[in-house]
Formats: sequence, structure tokens, C-alpha cells
Amino acid sequence: MKIMVVDDEPDIVVIVGEMLRKAGYGVIEARNGRECLEKLKKEKPDLILLDVMMPDILGWDVCKKIKEDEMTKSIPVAMLTVKSTDEDKERSFKYAHCDAHINKPIIREKLLSTVEWLLKNIPKKSLR
Repeated sequence: MKIMVVDDEPDIVVIVGEMLRKAGYGVIEARNGRECLEKLKKEKPDLILLDVMMPDILGWDVCKKIKEDEMTKSIPVAMLTVKSTDEDKERSFKYAHCDAHINKPIIREKLLSTVEWLLKNIPKKSLR
């Protein structure tokens, strides 16, 4: 299973990537929203962990684009963010149509249990 980690903070990408690798997952790294969307054209991740606050395109907008595209809409997306108010969560689910919302700071057990749940429970229907 391959997981794309998208965050403009290099330390977060390294830390989350290491957590995932130690749990047996392959990791695809992207440093911003544009890189994420570009890599999606070539890579076929099984799941995307997506930061909200990025300088080029907000993660919510990236997620919305992923979920509106027939080729990528069934890839589970979890927002990985410090934006944790009820309004932020509502925007994640209702506007961006994400599948999960994980708060920073990242708790390893929460991250891995959410990843495992998404990979088992979100049906894959894309035209890969």
C-alpha cells in the first residue's frame, strides 16, 4: 500500500513518512498542493494525507479537486491539520469531501489507526 504525504513543512513529511514506513507502508512525498496534483497523474496512492495550510493551494481545495476527478475521487483523503475547530472540520467534510480529519500534533497511534480504517473501509472505485 502506498500513501501520499502532502505537507509544506519538511519535518512533518519526514516524521509522518517514517511512521508509515515503520508500519510497512510505501510513502510518496509531496511538498505542496500543486506537487500533489501533479504526482497523482503518475503515482497511484492508496491514500492521501493532506495538510490544510499550504502556501500555494489550500489542502481543502486540493481535496475538492481530487474528489471531483473521476480518476482520483475514490482515493481516501485524510486532512492532517492544526485547523481543528468545528467550522474547520465542517469545511473538511462538507466542502472538500475528505474521508477523515486528523489533528496535529500527530499522535502515532491515532494516525495509524485512521490510515488502517480508511484503507479497509473506503471502497475503491476509481478507473485505475
